[in-house]
Amino acid sequence: MSKRDYYEVLGVAKDASDAELKKAYRRLAMKHHPDRNPDDAKAEDKFKEVKEAYEILSDAQKRGAYDQFGHAGVDPSAGGGGAGAGDFGDIFGDIFGDIFGGGGGGRRRGPQQSRGADLSYTLDLKLEDAVKGTEVQIKVPTLVPCEPCDASGAKPGTSPVECSMCGGVGQVRMQQGFFSVQQTCPTCHGKGRMISDPCTACRGRGRIEEEKTLSVKIPAGVDTGDRIRLAGEGEAGAGGTPSGDLYVQMSVRDHSLFKRDGKHLYCDVPISFSDAAVGGDIEVPTLDGRVKLKIPAETQTGKLFRLRGKGVAPVRGGSTGDLICHVVIETPVHLNKKQKDLLRDFHDSLDEAKHAPKKQSWFDNVKTFFN
Repeated sequence: MSKRDYYEVLGVAKDASDAELKKAYRRLAMKHHPDRNPDDAKAEDKFKEVKEAYEILSDAQKRGAYDQFGHAGVDPSAGGGGAGAGDFGDIFGDIFGDIFGGGGGGRRRGPQQSRGADLSYTLDLKLEDAVKGTEVQIKVPTLVPCEPCDASGAKPGTSPVECSMCGGVGQVRMQQGFFSVQQTCPTCHGKGRMISDPCTACRGRGRIEEEKTLSVKIPAGVDTGDRIRLAGEGEAGAGGTPSGDLYVQMSVRDHSLFKRDGKHLYCDVPISFSDAAVGGDIEVPTLDGRVKLKIPAETQTGKLFRLRGKGVAPVRGGSTGDLICHVVIETPVHLNKKQKDLLRDFHDSLDEAKHAPKKQSWFDNVKTFFN
């Protein structure tokens, strides 16, 4: 291997800081890696040279010996601990470790443990319960820790043993050509421990299926799409690790009288022809009971009446919404002969221009359109 000056190999000054050394090393290691230069026969030698230079200069003791005695101070045959061909898996751990939050590729890592899975439950709610709030009992099928083995999966009185394949770290290193690849242990599946005598209750899984009943408080004002998080009420984690969370998703049913739009409620209110013409008082429903609504004379169909504060108090705070009543004038049906005659006489007595101005205006516009 070339014995060029290590500072020259990395392209840095002799007083370069650790950060400058690492930056130069990363750049050159990526540039000369054989896998990125398949047609360059010298790429591997350059790569090894860069690695050797960095391993010496990044170690304070070796760097001091090199600065004082040169290559002789770090010659392996002289006990200086010089670098050899190296492990490409370690190189990539050094290059990418800081970027992805991992450590060096050569470090022993512990068994891969994670908490249990999160669960989702859709709760069907009546509009009244969603607006006013309520408390409900739900039954959720889930995995819970096995009590007989205390979630270990091993038969009571016994314990899991260290995996002989990975030595309890949950990962093994596989050599593939120039690369050393670290992967989950295929024997213990990343747990680091093996169960030789499994618990009969959970068959070695450490968890059992169970349907648990939970009490859920629904705050006033929730709507479809809102969800409540119940921490730790999801599936139990494997090997006694923490449980996941349960997310209760709200789904509010359609109501026979009201439609909801945010914090406001809407309601169709049918009124008679006579009430619309001469006015009157009618009762309309709200979620708090019935209230009287005054219909003024000459009310037209489609008129909106707003009852303030009779809507929904938003779950995230803010002013209470309104109940908006949409008036629909109902045409009389099943009339007898006398009633029909009275209506005809009434119609004949009307002056269209005076008593039906919208109708007269509409017909005038029709005539203008066709002419």
